[in-house]
Formats: sequence, structure tokens, C-alpha cells
Amino acid sequence: MKVVLLEDIKGSGKKGELINVSDGYARNYLFPRKLAKEANAQAMNELKNAEEAKAFKIKTEMETARKTAEAIEGKSVKIYAKAGQGGRLFGSVTAKEIAEELKKQFKVNIDKRKIVTDGDIKAFGTYQCEVKLYNGISAKIYAVVGEKE
Repeated sequence: MKVVLLEDIKGSGKKGELINVSDGYARNYLFPRKLAKEANAQAMNELKNAEEAKAFKIKTEMETARKTAEAIEGKSVKIYAKAGQGGRLFGSVTAKEIAEELKKQFKVNIDKRKIVTDGDIKAFGTYQCEVKLYNGISAKIYAVVGEKE
């Protein structure tokens, strides 16, 4: 019997998959626990619509990520911090601060977890950072750390 899974089932498949199971397993285990429904015309249509919606969502997210990457690629973000003797900062410049400055300077909203630096930024200078916007889509930006007046 062909069924559409409504939940992930270990050993059988993931939610939304169309699988072939024995009649007894479907009637006695999957249907009473509402883990699956019979693969009739309505269920197949719902499955097809769900897959199309998922593909459309992925496409729009990728398009948005691509546009954002083009907008910030190669840009420099100026960050000001206090420092002690020898140019060492009090603390360090974090990804959160870089994300806030990106939002202020370029009006681009980026999650701090998507910003990757090559270690801690603890001194003045220019540092290269990578912004990973989507799987396979990233942009390189520069964080310019200057002294606060």
C-alpha cells in the first residue's frame, strides 16, 4: 500500500515522502497513530503542492541572498573602538558589532552567526571577513577598526 508520511519514521522515511508499506503495517500502526495517510488523489495533490512551495521558497531565499551578496561584496565597514597603550583594544570587535555596522551603513540586515572572521579582532587595522548568506553564496567584506575619539 502506498502512503504519504505525516511524521518522520525511523527505518521507513521522512515527513512528506511517498513510501510503499505492507497493508497491515499501514492499517494497524501508521493510520491509528496518524503517522501517515493513504496515497489517494487528494494526498498526492497536497504532496505535489507542498514540494512546489518548498522549491519556490528555496528559490526566493537564494535570489535574496545573491542580491545581498552583490550589494555588500568588497565593501568596508568602519568600526570604532577604544584602545589602551600599544593600540590593543579593550576587548575585541565581535561579529555582532560588524552586523550592527552593516545594518547602519548599508541597510542590510545580516545575522551575526553568518559572519566569519579569521580569529579575534583585538587591534586597529583592516580585517577580511566572510559573510555566508546561503549554502554556496557568500561575500567578502572588510572590517576597518579605527580609534574612537
